Amino acid sequence: MVRYVYAFGEGGRDQADLLGGKGANLAEMTRLGLPVPPGFVVTTEACRAFLATGGEPPGLSREISDHLAALERAAGRRLGQRDDPLLVSVRSGARYSMPGMMETILDVGLNDDSVRGLAKSAGDERFAWDSYRRLVQMFGCTVMGVDGALFEQALEDLKRDVGAADDLGLNAADLARLVETYKELVRRETGESFPQSPAEQLQRAVLAVFQSWNVERARLYRRREHIPDDLGTAVTVQTMVFGNLGPDSGSGVAFTRDPATGRSGVYGDYLANAQGEDVVSGIRNTVPLDELARLAPEAYEELRRIMATLEGHYRDLCDIEFTVERGRLWMLQTRVGKRTAEAAFTIASALADEGLVSADEALDRVHGDQLARLMFPRFDASAVGEPLAHGVPASPGAAVGAAVFDSAEAVRRGEAGEKVVLVREETTPDDLPGMVAAQAILTSRGGKTSHAAVVARGMGTVCVCGAEGITVDTRQRRFTVGGTVVEEGTVISVDGSAGAVYPGAMPLVDSAVVRYFETGERPDPLVDAVARAMEHADGVRRLGVRANADTPEDAARARRFGAEGIGLCRTEHMFLGDRRRLVEAMILADDDAERDRALEALLPLQRRDFSGILDAMDGLPVTIRLLDPPLHEFLPDRMELAVRVATAEAQGGAPDDHDVRLLDAVNRMHEENPMLGLRGVRLGLVAPGLVAMQVRAIAEAVVERRHAGGDPRAEIMVPLIDTVEELRLVREEVDRVLADVSAEAGMPVDCPVGTMIELPRAALTAGLIAEEAEFFSFGTNDLTQTTWGFSRDDVEAAFFSAYLDKGVFTVSPFETIDRKGVGRLVEIAVKEGRAARPGLHMGVCGEHGGDPESVHFFHAVGLDYVSCSPFRVPVARLEAGRAALDGAGAG
Repeated sequence: MVRYVYAFGEGGRDQADLLGGKGANLAEMTRLGLPVPPGFVVTTEACRAFLATGGEPPGLSREISDHLAALERAAGRRLGQRDDPLLVSVRSGARYSMPGMMETILDVGLNDDSVRGLAKSAGDERFAWDSYRRLVQMFGCTVMGVDGALFEQALEDLKRDVGAADDLGLNAADLARLVETYKELVRRETGESFPQSPAEQLQRAVLAVFQSWNVERARLYRRREHIPDDLGTAVTVQTMVFGNLGPDSGSGVAFTRDPATGRSGVYGDYLANAQGEDVVSGIRNTVPLDELARLAPEAYEELRRIMATLEGHYRDLCDIEFTVERGRLWMLQTRVGKRTAEAAFTIASALADEGLVSADEALDRVHGDQLARLMFPRFDASAVGEPLAHGVPASPGAAVGAAVFDSAEAVRRGEAGEKVVLVREETTPDDLPGMVAAQAILTSRGGKTSHAAVVARGMGTVCVCGAEGITVDTRQRRFTVGGTVVEEGTVISVDGSAGAVYPGAMPLVDSAVVRYFETGERPDPLVDAVARAMEHADGVRRLGVRANADTPEDAARARRFGAEGIGLCRTEHMFLGDRRRLVEAMILADDDAERDRALEALLPLQRRDFSGILDAMDGLPVTIRLLDPPLHEFLPDRMELAVRVATAEAQGGAPDDHDVRLLDAVNRMHEENPMLGLRGVRLGLVAPGLVAMQVRAIAEAVVERRHAGGDPRAEIMVPLIDTVEELRLVREEVDRVLADVSAEAGMPVDCPVGTMIELPRAALTAGLIAEEAEFFSFGTNDLTQTTWGFSRDDVEAAFFSAYLDKGVFTVSPFETIDRKGVGRLVEIAVKEGRAARPGLHMGVCGEHGGDPESVHFFHAVGLDYVSCSPFRVPVARLEAGRAALDGAGAG
């Protein structure tokens, strides 16, 4: 039979798939001999079986009972016994950390009898009733489905009645009264009583945690973090230790390094006389972790030793949850901590310096998406004035947006294209949709370990927490600070690096990391850490990195960012503006002579375009794509022309002859689906002289650059090939023009001629096409559209969100390469192309060339380079280096 339950002492950190991250790390700390309250783990396999059938897996109850009995024997107490009860916590723990997304139930085992036994054994009646009210609230929400706001309102009403500022102001009698209120609330809302049987509480709590895997906020978080939906969660059942036993008790969260900046030191939050949920929920403001040195010095020193042990053992930043029970330290969780992009690079570099990780491992610890975040602008320090408020700098960066006060409003405005800042007293897991929609998160409560801070860091969203100077009024939809009132919709600026909030929209400047790529300056440890990672990535990567650039300015910037050439120079952008009239003249030409005159006028303009780009990329390859889009895109709007002509006729006059000719041309060239119509190579075959003009402009630009002492390396790419016959016909014209220019210039002009593989048929017949092509460049944007059979512009707004919700795909195939479909076509083309022409040079120029996960795929299938926008070039360089480490033992 399948085994579903493991004691902590039976597992280890390498079993996270089975025991979940929390359970595996509790097992690891137990093996290390750290003070971990005993317990056991119900596996992810049990969760998956439950979710598949909707019922408890066979044998699970018996296994839980057996492990509970072992726990009771070791403790010398039974779950919920009347005189001295054993209590347990029931917590979720998935393979990947999902902070606050699923459920926790504390103090399981308390009932109307055992609460009195707990009061007697602990010598603290208030503590016992405080624990009981927590259980009824958590169990009522999580297991029985009662709206949590009803419990919160009951608590607020009681505090108002007795004049208590917070929950610490409630005495034992107040809390006993609150328990009865809560139980009545449960009866009213569910039609059943709060269960008094400890065994029933445990069983229902475990199944409720399983069910929480599929609550909407957890599904949303998984979609954003690209976590598969079929993993399931484990459940840890652990002996309760109590931080709410008085001033010599408490709960806290510690980091072995600052998760926001990466600096070494003592970081974290502590809350006296509180259970762990109080720390992360932000219901009361915490104190810095080093305050524990004063409150419980022995526990603090032990915690410091354990932090050093764990960081040395895991060789990384560790995120630790702990409880102090009457001066005694207990470890409740550890994991490799989530961190900001800044911290990721700083920590990786520091660990390498300290000898804890190798240079390869340090590179493997950082990610291209993190690098991209560091390249975002920052506020201009010289232009900002006095801040409205200060708080905890929980997740760095700079963001500007309209203040909103609930998740729904953030989502509504975000979907309308507005940038927003979500302002709350504290966030809860139910706020996740609004947190995703917001550019920044601002709370008046909580610290670096609050729900808002942890989730924001994981998402890379700017966050300032615990801004105590502001008073948030969600009912009036505003916040006040001093004498200033900030109404909903007012634009504010949030600096997550400094923990400051400013009125209005502050000006932005380039980040120091961007300045490094532009100038080579390394002014601080963060930039130095980025530079070291980039240097190592460049040293180990096999993939080349080029840029998609259409202007000399873009080409020059791409080169400064480390591009090794241009993988895609689009020529259609060169025909816009004032040149559009020349394209019109070519289209409207009545004879060859008129058409030739238009092309002759375009030739020097194209030559100048290409000369400037070849100059900026001197000595590096520049792949120039011949004109791709439909010609009618260069003509005026069809409806606008028709209206002009009809209006002139209706007024009794003769319409403009040029308008009439344009309308006739637009009507002739109109296509219902231009993406699948007269474009690319087809355009070159039916528009006389167009290919010849562009190839001559390229060849003459090469000659011009050589005369100037340059080293131009132009490559000519024919777009949208379906069959080798198309390429053969175009190539005959290309070769003829190159030969003519060579003869005229008295020097050989040898430009490699290749094609863009962007249609499924081209990929499937790549062996034949390679006979005529000297290189392939995969246009994965169109290859994705034609493989999936949908137009990106049409479908992303229409049904992509529904497809993501339903799990048709976990990420848009336009963001990350679809390995099973589009990727399979790329693999076939690579294999058959190189079989026909050994050494065939191949790259990718679609947007996937700058996507971190896609770069790893392109490395694996054997491409020679990736090409992406200039801004993404550093990201591609970094990921190409990390891809070279795949399978080489890094990390």
